[in-house]
Amino acid sequence: MDSTLESLQQIVTEILPHRDPALVFKDLNVVGMLQEFWERKQKRSPVIQSEGLVAYESVPSPGPPFVCYVTLPGGSCFGNFKCCSSTAEARRDAAKVALMNSVFNELPCRRITKEFIVKTVQEAVLSTSGSISDADNPGTSIGAYHYMLKSNMGKTMLEFQEVMTVFQLLHWNGSLKSLREKKCSRQEVIACYSQNSLDAHMRSHMALDWIMKEQEIPGTISQELQVVHKELEEARKAGRELRFYKEKKEILSLALSHTHNDCVGALERDKKVSLKFLACYS
Repeated sequence: MDSTLESLQQIVTEILPHRDPALVFKDLNVVGMLQEFWERKQKRSPVIQSEGLVAYESVPSPGPPFVCYVTLPGGSCFGNFKCCSSTAEARRDAAKVALMNSVFNELPCRRITKEFIVKTVQEAVLSTSGSISDADNPGTSIGAYHYMLKSNMGKTMLEFQEVMTVFQLLHWNGSLKSLREKKCSRQEVIACYSQNSLDAHMRSHMALDWIMKEQEIPGTISQELQVVHKELEEARKAGRELRFYKEKKEILSLALSHTHNDCVGALERDKKVSLKFLACYS
């Protein structure tokens, strides 16, 4: 524990050299500190876009408790887990959670290495009662996971989670099952979606799928949305990364707002555009 704390303080010293690492998470200006943290990371890594590094979203509410979400470059999302009596307090608390995770993500142990992959795959095998030999077979779940880890060698866990969120959504949405029925291999699916970010076209594609489910069983979207709201709330209060839950909420909300027939055509066109790059669909 002491070594981890020392490592965190070292990271703060490197990226925020003028800040006292012992006080960095207690500073009331944590919102500005989070912005500064990512601005300095951008200077060290030009791959990160300099504009709109950190985005905040306050949930409309007539009174407390207030909720705020903060989205980091790449899409990772966090929220306040404390019960906040003002929007400003919720914003600060969300920023604090995001800053702690941002700093923690810089630790060497949070980067995907060969040693990390071996350990993680072994843990996955134990948790699924599978076989270690499955790791060399991309056709199995363990093998696909192993393949994804190797494909993201050198990335941090937050960066890897950003990729995994896409596949979590595809699984939740039923798209992975559809791709299997189309005889797409796991390698093809992983190679395809690993190179494509979660954008408006992909959300439209998934929203259209939920509209189709709604047409088959009325009330499906509202029922799923209730489940997602509960999941998001529980995850936020636990201080967990929230993008998967936030994206589900946005997709379902989009589907719910486009349940009229005159809107489905536009979503259908978006779906076709978003899948042009996928050879399995051509």
